[in-house]
Amino acid sequence: MAEVLVVALSPVGHFAPLLNVARGLVDRGDRVTVLSGEGRVDEIETIGATAAVLPKRADLDLASLGDNSGRGQLDGIKRLNFDIVRLFVAPMPHQAAELAKLLAQRRYDAIVADFGFTGVLPLLLGHPSARPPVLLFSTTPLLLSSCDVAPAGMGLPPSSTALGRLRNRALNLLAQRVLLRACQKAANYQLHQLNCRQLPTFLFDAGVLADRLIAPTVPDFDYPRSDLPANVRYVGAVHPIPTREFRFPTWWSKLDSDRPVIHVTQGSVDNEDFDRLLRPTIEALADENVTVVATTGRQTRLGFDVPSNACVAEHIPHDLLLPKVDVVVTNGGYGCVQRALAAGVPLVVAGSTEDKPEVAARVAWSGAGIDLKTGNPTARAVRTAVREVLGDGRYQRRARKLEVAYAQRCGIAEIAALIDEVVAERAAVSP
Repeated sequence: MAEVLVVALSPVGHFAPLLNVARGLVDRGDRVTVLSGEGRVDEIETIGATAAVLPKRADLDLASLGDNSGRGQLDGIKRLNFDIVRLFVAPMPHQAAELAKLLAQRRYDAIVADFGFTGVLPLLLGHPSARPPVLLFSTTPLLLSSCDVAPAGMGLPPSSTALGRLRNRALNLLAQRVLLRACQKAANYQLHQLNCRQLPTFLFDAGVLADRLIAPTVPDFDYPRSDLPANVRYVGAVHPIPTREFRFPTWWSKLDSDRPVIHVTQGSVDNEDFDRLLRPTIEALADENVTVVATTGRQTRLGFDVPSNACVAEHIPHDLLLPKVDVVVTNGGYGCVQRALAAGVPLVVAGSTEDKPEVAARVAWSGAGIDLKTGNPTARAVRTAVREVLGDGRYQRRARKLEVAYAQRCGIAEIAALIDEVVAERAAVSP
């Protein structure tokens, strides 16, 4: 039985997978504390873990990007730097203080921390014997620099040819020393204020400092790197537990007809403006011989007329819906895309924010779908892409191959094994 501290930022894309990890650890008998935002306490206690509250100033606060922040006057790379510094770097000292408080109160055998939780960096920059083993959990595709991969965010496919590696080297230098220099400076400033040494790596590469860097996907859905750090472990996707209770909508039987089912979603965060993806998809397929299932992530009023072949719901558990779906149209949320692929469903992806361009690029590179390379596709573009995926069996065949790859791994079980591994390693070198 291990004593494990799980650290997760509050937004659902960060919190949900780590809550599932915590649940798995509790179920196997570990004593688990989960540090996250105040609004997550009930969910943490429901799974049998102990809740520790992360103050708002130490959490990922999307509201801080509001009208009064000055963000509206920025664009392009300046806005990206602003977002990274405001959301992830600025909370570092507050996060570090909360982490230190917990470590002073209890001895933990291991820490599993959200990669976006920069408050763990002071620990990683200190001597390993002064802290528990740390496993960082990536909630996005790996951001690591590589001679075979262009910088994260550019949405470029990998290349290990001589010319491709020259491209990658030039772009990585440009990103680290020019475009994202402000992020690096901000992180080192915060570390200096905390009396820590500077980062020996680029900020996005800080995962190499951890005992393990967990990539919650399969190698088949990530770019091959000849220089992959030795501490990286692919564990497979971390899925929610199967749905036990759900009240099916009255239109559910429509999904059992011979018509292809197209599921469109904007996820649980980027769903304020349905004109970005839900509306163009519903309108694009209004006259097609398909059934469209649109999930909003919130209220079901779309603000426009819904054709007879479209069904709308706030939420439908993917483990129930995806077995009936032929194509998923999504803005590229990492969790949603992997759940679709784990069910063998090909995709059409239209994403332009956060890590979504990288997720979309991996879908296209894997051959399991189409990257529309925009977050605001036209109805025509969506219709053309859906027709192509339905009409070309290569997309489904590649999605089915990925389904097999995902089925061979259980993310939660593999993470539990990694915890046992690092705890054993530490015990072997400790007096």
